[in-house]
Amino acid sequence: MIVMSSVMRVARRLVHADPVLLSSYLSLPLLCPARSSARPLTCQQNRKYASKQVKGQAKGQKFQKVKPKVEKQEVEITQRMTVAALAEAMKKDYDHVLEALLNTSVDPDYLDPDSVLEERWIKEVVTRSGMKFKWAKLSESKQRINRDAQPRPPADPSSLVSRPPVVTIMGHVDHGKTTLLDSLRKSQIVSTEAGGITQHIGAFLVQLPTGEKITFLDTPGHAAFSAMRARGANATDIIVLVVAADDGVMNQTVESIQHARRAKVPIIVAVNKCDKPQTDPQRVKRELLAHNVICEEFGGDVQTIHVSALKGDNLLALAEATVALAEVLELKAEPSGFTEGIIIESRTDKGKGPVTTAIVQRGMLRRGCVLVAGKSWAKVRLLFDENGRAVNEAGPSSAVEVVGWKELPSAGEVILEVESEQRAREVVEWRSSEEEQQKLQEEQSAIEVKQKVHLEEYRRERAELSHLSWRQRKAALYQANKTKFSMRPSERTQDNQLRLPLIIKGDVDGSVEAMLNVLDSYDAQQQCELEVVHFGIGDISENDVNMAETFAGSIYGFNVGASRVVQQLAAKRGVPLRLHSVIYKLIDQLKDELSSKLPPLESENVIGEATVLAMFEVSVGKKKVPVAGCRVQKGLLDRRLQFRLMRGQDIVWEGSLLALKHHKDDVQTVKTGMDCGLSVEDGVDFRPGDVIVCFENLDSPQVTSWNPGF
Repeated sequence: MIVMSSVMRVARRLVHADPVLLSSYLSLPLLCPARSSARPLTCQQNRKYASKQVKGQAKGQKFQKVKPKVEKQEVEITQRMTVAALAEAMKKDYDHVLEALLNTSVDPDYLDPDSVLEERWIKEVVTRSGMKFKWAKLSESKQRINRDAQPRPPADPSSLVSRPPVVTIMGHVDHGKTTLLDSLRKSQIVSTEAGGITQHIGAFLVQLPTGEKITFLDTPGHAAFSAMRARGANATDIIVLVVAADDGVMNQTVESIQHARRAKVPIIVAVNKCDKPQTDPQRVKRELLAHNVICEEFGGDVQTIHVSALKGDNLLALAEATVALAEVLELKAEPSGFTEGIIIESRTDKGKGPVTTAIVQRGMLRRGCVLVAGKSWAKVRLLFDENGRAVNEAGPSSAVEVVGWKELPSAGEVILEVESEQRAREVVEWRSSEEEQQKLQEEQSAIEVKQKVHLEEYRRERAELSHLSWRQRKAALYQANKTKFSMRPSERTQDNQLRLPLIIKGDVDGSVEAMLNVLDSYDAQQQCELEVVHFGIGDISENDVNMAETFAGSIYGFNVGASRVVQQLAAKRGVPLRLHSVIYKLIDQLKDELSSKLPPLESENVIGEATVLAMFEVSVGKKKVPVAGCRVQKGLLDRRLQFRLMRGQDIVWEGSLLALKHHKDDVQTVKTGMDCGLSVEDGVDFRPGDVIVCFENLDSPQVTSWNPGF
């Protein structure tokens, strides 16, 4: 104690004398002075000697300062996010996302900013970046301003003027519609038509001797061109229904009546071919009664004119009836302002580019006008009438060809004139965007349906194995799916389903539409799958041949051509190139090609039957061969064919004979009523009463069950 007190006194003197010197010699203070205000020797520095050990702190461990908890950044994620969208949500750059995906099964080299990531990789990137994710709430999208072009409001009645009627000639195929129109306009269209039938919709202006003008639309009567007839009915004021007096009311006649009713267009019936002997026009009128077409003779309001288009009989009466009905309808239109119309046909011309045939319904169409139709627009460069003459303008009810389209619009689209090219582009972009949104919604609905079906199948499979342990369940799933796992990816994709890929080309939009409508009726997918990989307008090109070779398909062209270079290329690559100018011949060849892809039908033809009477053995060298003694009951036995041993209703053996003998002679055939002996290689146990059948297998060509209806 005495020594300790002296040490304390010396220490206090040093502190008061020079504290800095003391701190240089003493790294740690020895004591905490009770009555000292010196900063180097405070109680805070010595408290570790006097304080108690903290619970959970190791002996001799220094006290560590607790760091405050850092909140992780939250990232809002959605399904099917792109790499760029994820980087933006994380407030990082594009390369950061790629770095986060390193050492995963995702190859960053194949990613671009627009690549869509799976849900698990979106979560993985966020987690590796030290952030946490949360699902973004579905927010209602802002209502976009409708930038579409709209028809003008109805015009002031005082500004309307009379216009020529638009008359559509409709009826069954080969009832004389085009011949009737030829007689009215003094032309020879029929002589230029392939197969003698109309396969396009045509528009013509006819001026009667009395001075009136009528715009006629000639529609095809073949069953394949239903959409063209419907388009003609919607663009017309009056329908002239041509019915042949010798045929009467046929299928397309009834369909034309239905189109007229749907479009609410009045009908004039022209009973054609009345010059033929033994024709009965009254029968036609009675048959029309069954379809609620009541002629004036029977108290109705439908005019009926008996004509002969070939000889030109009574055509003036038909024209007068049409003009009279047009006067009753009081057809008027506004001749000024922006143009409105409808496209009745579209095609691609080598020199003019995309060309459309249109009926002007309102306004005055002039060169330089900016038009919008569907998802295409045009600045009118040229206008042509039905005779190919250039015109500067076209008023209401005029049929003109319009040149200047940027892309080929579809037939049936409505034409609207807009203020400028910029406005036209705006309308087209709006319509394309709306169509894309609708397509995305349909795809999303289909995805949801498939996900629901997949989930139900998964739950059903799990429910069947719910009573097993996880180890047993894993083993059962492996046994059920081991064949799938053992197959290579290339083998999984192989399918034995027969397929016929098609490339369809036509001269005009309506022709392609007609062929696609016919193909939509294909109902023999279980025999051979029919798929259209491409369709378009114009002649066959090298790209079409390359595509057909890629898909191992065929090219079908309707009223189009193929250059010598394209034909040589198709022949070199083995691509079938089938060009036709008549629709039903094209369909017939398509049916033949479908039938040729089908495997032949195997059938069995029984040649003869024999009954086993006894069994005995014959020595052949040192070997005994069992022989069945038989008698032919029906037909004949031919050693070169197949044989079957029947015991009651059971098949005991089937194969070929080793030997066939009559008495001791080897023979090829044994006829009815003759006895024979036969032996086989397999040592079959023949018994008396067995029946031996001789038969042959025949292969017969299989024919597709598809019937397009014509």
